[in-house]
Amino acid sequence: MHRPPLMLAALVAMLALASEAFVHAQTPAMTPRAPQVPAGAWLLGDAGSNQIIASSNADERLAPASLTKIMTSLIAAEQMNLGRFAPTDMVPISVKAWRAEGSRMFIREGTQVMLEDLLRGIIIQSGNDASIAVAEYIAGTEEAFANMMNAKAAALGMTSTHYVNSTGLEDPQQYTTARDLFILSQHLIEDFPDHYKYYSETEFTYNDIKQANRNSLLLEGRGVDGIKTGFTSNAGYCLVASSVERNMRLIAVVLKTASTSARTRAVRSLLTWGFNFHETTRIIDPRVPLTTSPVWYGTESQVNLGVPRSPIVTIARGRKSDIRMNFEVPEVLEAPIARDQEVGSVVFRLDEEDVLTLPLIALGEVEQSSFLERVYDGFVLFFRDLFEDA
Repeated sequence: MHRPPLMLAALVAMLALASEAFVHAQTPAMTPRAPQVPAGAWLLGDAGSNQIIASSNADERLAPASLTKIMTSLIAAEQMNLGRFAPTDMVPISVKAWRAEGSRMFIREGTQVMLEDLLRGIIIQSGNDASIAVAEYIAGTEEAFANMMNAKAAALGMTSTHYVNSTGLEDPQQYTTARDLFILSQHLIEDFPDHYKYYSETEFTYNDIKQANRNSLLLEGRGVDGIKTGFTSNAGYCLVASSVERNMRLIAVVLKTASTSARTRAVRSLLTWGFNFHETTRIIDPRVPLTTSPVWYGTESQVNLGVPRSPIVTIARGRKSDIRMNFEVPEVLEAPIARDQEVGSVVFRLDEEDVLTLPLIALGEVEQSSFLERVYDGFVLFFRDLFEDA
């Protein structure tokens, strides 16, 4: 039985992926290395593709300082989305909240403050008093709220994070990593876009006291629209910032820098490098034949294979045409085969790096052939394997 190795469609797909490389046959431009920023840990990731572009010590556990408040505000946003609380709720202020150390929005014990104002106090003014007030209002105590924070961290896959309080005030049992902060920030931006808008506000006035957002990158007109700064003597100066350019959202995390200017410069340089030398793109269309595979014991001698979806990936800018496909398919594929059945995988490679791995699915159905045809295929396979082993 004649079994052609590849269909014309597979050749077309391969040529389409490489067409620009043929036109521009010169050696591809090299992407400069990421800036080596002076921080205890740092990371640059693409929120759309969920890819880490570059990092250093991304999994080292460090004190989170006020970056803790990203999770505090996310829990509040989630609870409001569930209908359990409303932005207009009046929140009673306890003595513990009123006496909070560090940065504050200056709420007073015995008063009531609108929940939305407290959220602005958390996000813009980094108020420890506001964080405690919200934690107590939602969970009864700050300790119970910390349990909610830890449960959410586990649900999000933040495997190296542990919370003790809602503020970020120092505690040896409170820690996180640059990677976990990327995950947290990504979910906040994607899952709670209306709440995330607070992070772009440059100032907030409460009780006749105006305080500026400490994320100075918001004022630079570089597309930065959030998210949070932090500082303690142990954590150093920290910053997570997100920016959108050219339909691409990047998140930069820097931990344990020496000053406010150092953390700002570090994030600025990472974002600039990321946007200038990378792009977010779709590298293949779903359900387009990429290759074929011989089929044994079936009514058809081969089946077209493709991918079920087309996720976006982050690659070096201008290098899409240099991506190559490596197919991993069993040597013997036996009928019956159902449409959309996973039969292998395809690895997309750029230079020596695996960019993406996707399942290969059958784009058509192949029914089992008659008994005599299956016997014939069995003999062909037997003698083929016999001669190959000889």
